[in-house]
Amino acid sequence: MATSQRNVFIWGQKPDEEQMVQLRRAAPEARICVFDNRAEMEAQIEEAEIIAGNVRPEALARATRLRWVHSWAAGPDAQLYPEFVASPVLLTSSKGNGAIPLAEHAIMLMLMLNRDALRWLRAQSEQRWDRFNHGELTGLTCGIIGLGNAGLDLAAKAKAFHMRVIGIRRTTIATTSDLVDELYPHERLHDFLAASDFVVVTAPLTPQTVGMLGEAEFRSMKRSAYYICFSRGGIADDAALLRALNEGWIAGAGLDAHSEEPLPPDSPFWTAPNTIVTPHNGATTPLTPRRGFDIFVENLERYISGQPLNNLVDKQAGY
Repeated sequence: MATSQRNVFIWGQKPDEEQMVQLRRAAPEARICVFDNRAEMEAQIEEAEIIAGNVRPEALARATRLRWVHSWAAGPDAQLYPEFVASPVLLTSSKGNGAIPLAEHAIMLMLMLNRDALRWLRAQSEQRWDRFNHGELTGLTCGIIGLGNAGLDLAAKAKAFHMRVIGIRRTTIATTSDLVDELYPHERLHDFLAASDFVVVTAPLTPQTVGMLGEAEFRSMKRSAYYICFSRGGIADDAALLRALNEGWIAGAGLDAHSEEPLPPDSPFWTAPNTIVTPHNGATTPLTPRRGFDIFVENLERYISGQPLNNLVDKQAGY
């Protein structure tokens, strides 16, 4: 392989014929190399200038021509090991690729918890007719921690259910004005929690967010409120969350992201009161990887033309 050529390596997500056309159109002078697995890619990594797919530390040391890595994941945690953070290699993510299905997943969990759908499922398994008064989302407050792509999509969906939407975000953004009724600074976290009927975590796991919800925070929530997390586990302290569920500080939880994955069979979250557990599966749809691919292709065009990249990760901040 000629070292003077711009080489684009792709692994971990195989482009179809239409996507290969998009790649060649985005970088007509580049050599596009698609690999079936990591080992094949790493065997030639010395030649790569761009890699779509994660790079391990031992391979990074040999990647002397590497300038940019694109992660197929929205949260590029796995790529942020010390050697990569210290390197000059740019990192972009597929942030936003799962925003739509994740917001749908949160709405599903909100509806199931609010209407006590678990009671219906128990009755169905027993072939028992069980009618009861249940809630509705109209008029309730959806509190969103992290107003990125998924958070804003959830805000729009919550509005469609006639809910009030409040949020907390690291930086304020004008585009939330039509979707978010009130934006709280982090210093008013407890006020935000007390005002929410659903607390939905869409924020990334960073040194600033890890363990941000502990005993004091869960005690600040309404006893009728629900906790939902679909971004990353560990933002809530597990011991505090379990106490909140077992002792009735909150009404229940919908957990798609967990601090330990896969969730062990002996985890107490499986049997926690009024808790719905899903296996970090909210964004596992056919369209999610396609959106991630589109993000990469647009960035490839930008890279070739010398424009700033979208979804550029701050390697020190972790997102």
